[in-house]
Amino acid sequence: MTDILKPDKMPQVEEAVRWALTHGKALEVLGAGSKRAIGRPAQTDLTLDLSGLTGMLLYEPDELVLSARAGTPLAEIEAMVAASGQELAFEPMSFGALLGAPSGGPTIGGVIAANVSGPRRFKAGAARDHLLGFTAVSGRGEVFKSGGRVVKNVTGYDLCKLMAGSWGTLAVLLDITIKILPRPEMELTVLLFGLDDGAAVRAMTAALASNCDVSGAAHLPAIVAARVPSIATAASNRAVTALRLEGVAPGVAHRRAMLERAVAATTVAATDVAATDVAACGEGGAIEGSASRELWRAIRDVEPFAAAHTGADRPLWRVSIAPSKSAALALAVSGGVSGSGDAQVLYDWGGGLLLILPPPFGDGGAALVRSALAAAGGTFPASGSFAAASGTSAATGFIAGGHATLIRAPAALRAAVDVFQPQEPVLAALTKRVKESFDPKGVLNPGRMWAGV
Repeated sequence: MTDILKPDKMPQVEEAVRWALTHGKALEVLGAGSKRAIGRPAQTDLTLDLSGLTGMLLYEPDELVLSARAGTPLAEIEAMVAASGQELAFEPMSFGALLGAPSGGPTIGGVIAANVSGPRRFKAGAARDHLLGFTAVSGRGEVFKSGGRVVKNVTGYDLCKLMAGSWGTLAVLLDITIKILPRPEMELTVLLFGLDDGAAVRAMTAALASNCDVSGAAHLPAIVAARVPSIATAASNRAVTALRLEGVAPGVAHRRAMLERAVAATTVAATDVAATDVAACGEGGAIEGSASRELWRAIRDVEPFAAAHTGADRPLWRVSIAPSKSAALALAVSGGVSGSGDAQVLYDWGGGLLLILPPPFGDGGAALVRSALAAAGGTFPASGSFAAASGTSAATGFIAGGHATLIRAPAALRAAVDVFQPQEPVLAALTKRVKESFDPKGVLNPGRMWAGV
């Protein structure tokens, strides 16, 4: 059984990394372990558990800045800033229900390491866009800092962007400084019922292209909407397209009227217009307050595909692509193989993000999802079956336009297929050089993202 190191002071983390470096040991770096099942299976000797490295270091509500140790629970931070009428605007999701992970929720270090975001991503950015600074220990056993406590910071290289999304493969985060923002006074969600996927994407595109300042745009096909308690009854076995507005009450009311006009003017088929029944859920076809927050929490955490609904071992893909291509990609995945059964899809970010439960295949749907992504303008190494699917020769390399990540699957499957998007040879070489610069001996989470890195 893998030994566990659980420091509760920052110097102890440095000592642990130096010990591992000296003795040729590899460390699995984790916080609460809520995202432990994402990525290739651990190839490590010991676990470096940072859940004991907790505590707030700084919170200045007037300056909109907060610093905390990396193992501090996200829930603790959210509760503290909420008491001051503030929030983490990037709306970090929790993977716990999705992966069937133990209760306890993520840590702020894990959120940054995975560059987590939520439905507000297209407006507020991801975790990396709110990271002001950090202290970390590299795989060389050296403590280093980057950034500071102000938004406009020009001290040295922008390592914040590099650390966010590195999944603990470059350094162990010790403390983190992030910016926070005021929480909107009011939240309201306009609901449209019965749109097919293509019409829903067009409606979301129209909403995001308007002056309505929409902060959330998602589409849940009927089978997915039925698993969300806050809208299941009103949906009545129909698809639901949700458009969120936030701000002061008079402004939200004005923008709601503008939004409904913008969506109604969208060029869709007559049957789609008839199906857009905005009066079918509550007064004026909208939900607000706690009901709206419950809906977006379910979308943020992908609750319709939670392990309790679909099983903890059923593969789930997270695909980013141009919204204009998303409906075609979903159709290709669900109808890619005759008799395979339909896929289930949840659309977020106005169609720019798809969460896909593919039909059951031995490879978890890897070939189907990546070939469908390629056909829709995505990215993959053009060789073998992938090249045949896209009509691209191996000599042309890669097709740009999107990426797919396997965020849930059994360990054996995660070891057999690419979990993260395969990289172009030039990018793969750069990734390897960056890894060698920070962690030349491969001490930290080796092979978690790509084999040999």
